[in-house]
Amino acid sequence: YFLSVDSLTPHPALLRFPRARSRGGIGVAFAAYSATGGSGADSSDANPYEVLGVNPLEGFDTVKAAYTKKRRDADRRGDEAEAAQLEKAYDKIMMSQLSKRKKGEIYGSFKVSKDIKYADKQPIIPWGPRFAKSEVKDIRINLAISAVFTAWIFVSRSAEYKPLQFLAFVFFYRIFQKLKAFEPAPSPTVTEEGEDEGRMLRMGKRMIRALALVFGAIAFASLGYTGVLNVAESAAGFVPEFLYNNQELFVTVSSALMLHVLASYYR
Repeated sequence: YFLSVDSLTPHPALLRFPRARSRGGIGVAFAAYSATGGSGADSSDANPYEVLGVNPLEGFDTVKAAYTKKRRDADRRGDEAEAAQLEKAYDKIMMSQLSKRKKGEIYGSFKVSKDIKYADKQPIIPWGPRFAKSEVKDIRINLAISAVFTAWIFVSRSAEYKPLQFLAFVFFYRIFQKLKAFEPAPSPTVTEEGEDEGRMLRMGKRMIRALALVFGAIAFASLGYTGVLNVAESAAGFVPEFLYNNQELFVTVSSALMLHVLASYYR
C-alpha cells in the first residue's frame, strides 16, 4: 500500500493499520515500542529490595541504612534517575511496613521497626528527643566518655566546672554526628553556582537540636540538684554538708549519665 502524506493529514483518526497483511509476497507489519527502548518494562515493577540491595528478612534499620548510603552516593554523582528509583523503592517498603503494622503482622522474622510502628504518631514536643538506638560500638564509646569525665570530677571534686564544659562539648559533637547519620538524604536544591543552598539550613537545624539536647540535660541536672536541696531542707530543716558542698560533682555526674542515655538511645 502507498499512502500519501496529504491523505493522512485531514483525517488521522480514521486511519486503521492492520497488524500484518501481505499481498504479492510483500509483507507489511507494524509494531509499537515503548519509549524505554521497546522492552515495555515499568521501573515501578522493580523489586524494591533488589534496588536497595537488601534481604527482605532483614530489619528496617538495615533497609534505611542501605537507602541512605546509596542515595547519598547517587546525589554525589548527580544521578537523578537512580536517586528517584531509590526513593521509590524506599517509599514502597515503608508503605508496606505501615500496612503490616496496621494489620498487626510481623516483618519477616522481625517485628515491625519502631521507626514504622510509630511513624504516624507525632511526639508531644515536636523538638523533643525521639527513640533511636545507636550501634553497640557507639553506645560503648558514649559510656566510656561518661566514665572518663565522671572519674575526673570524682578525683578533682572541684575543677571550676571544666569537666562539665568538656563533657558538654564532646557530647554535642556526638549527638550532632548522630543526627546527621539518621537524617534521610534530601534532594538538594542547587544554586546557579552549583552549591546546595539547603545544606547550611539543615546543618543549622542539627546544631540547634544538638545544643538543645545537651544543655537541656545539664539544665535538668542543675534544677534537679536544687530541688533535692529544697526537699532536704524542708524535710529535715537543714541541708547535709556533703550534699551542699558537692554541687559540681552531682551536676556533672548526673549530666554525664543523661547525656550517655540521650546520645545512645535518642536523637
